[in-house]
Amino acid sequence: MRAITIREPGGPDVLAWTEVRDPEPGPGEVLLTVAATAVNRADLLQRQGHYPPPKGTSESPGLECSGTVAALGDGVTGWQVGDEVCALLAGGGYAEQVVVPAAQLLPVPDGVDLVTAASLPEVACTVWSNVVMVAGLRSGETFLVHGGAGGIGTHAIQVAKALGARVAVTAGSAERLQRCADLGADILVNYREQDFVTEVGHADVVLDNMGAAYLDRNVDVLAPDGRLVIIGLQGGVKAELNIAKLLSKRASITATGLRFRPVEGPNSKGRVVAEVREHLWPLIASGHVKPIVHDVLPIEQAADAHHQLENGDVFGKLILKL
Repeated sequence: MRAITIREPGGPDVLAWTEVRDPEPGPGEVLLTVAATAVNRADLLQRQGHYPPPKGTSESPGLECSGTVAALGDGVTGWQVGDEVCALLAGGGYAEQVVVPAAQLLPVPDGVDLVTAASLPEVACTVWSNVVMVAGLRSGETFLVHGGAGGIGTHAIQVAKALGARVAVTAGSAERLQRCADLGADILVNYREQDFVTEVGHADVVLDNMGAAYLDRNVDVLAPDGRLVIIGLQGGVKAELNIAKLLSKRASITATGLRFRPVEGPNSKGRVVAEVREHLWPLIASGHVKPIVHDVLPIEQAADAHHQLENGDVFGKLILKL
């Protein structure tokens, strides 16, 4: 089969569409024929040599995909060859076929086509696990998401609104902020011109992709009993923390990721996927939460897709179609 490989760490041009060995499902795993995958910032980091896949995982990028079940490993129940699905992956989505643990499979949501479904697993599992399972966002609370125009942000806006929250976003232009408003955002902050602490006031839950650069101000914006969840490090990895601020607010900070979680267990990818299927998939089927797709490109143009994401030109998700 063919897959995107990384010749060496570097820019988008190191991605190559080449022949690789066919994967085979082991016990508890499913082989998918991939219809589409989607580009995530983690793919860019992997290409640059900063985010290697877990041991035993495909070296090809791709943390999600959609496709058709081609074969079942021993012990797999609940799925049949020919089922149309989407999946959360630890890697390998940029390929004609990929093996995935059955616990990380999701049915294609009602009302969503197979290609578009490739844009959902990573953002859905990231947002639901952090905003709901970790931070416990409730109706009537204020939710702040940084990077509101990205794949995570556009999904998080809609999920938070569906849960009855007041939503604040940061983005880098008036046009991108207006599109966030069209998705339901209530407070719009241009991070190039405005201070989000001043504009938002207090947030009960903050979903942060910046890390070190925003840490102090994120603590400042937290309401009493506020919860800060860090899911990205675009602004660096080390910062000074004023613990007195946290104590005075009874606030908490959590940093989480999906890729290196175990497949099964209390904090596993399998549990997250099950929660998403039960609680979030009905919101998508009802139209309260919609996939936001910037563009669909052929898999052979993966390098172009990486260029676009790095340049900040993408609103929502970029899909690579096979």
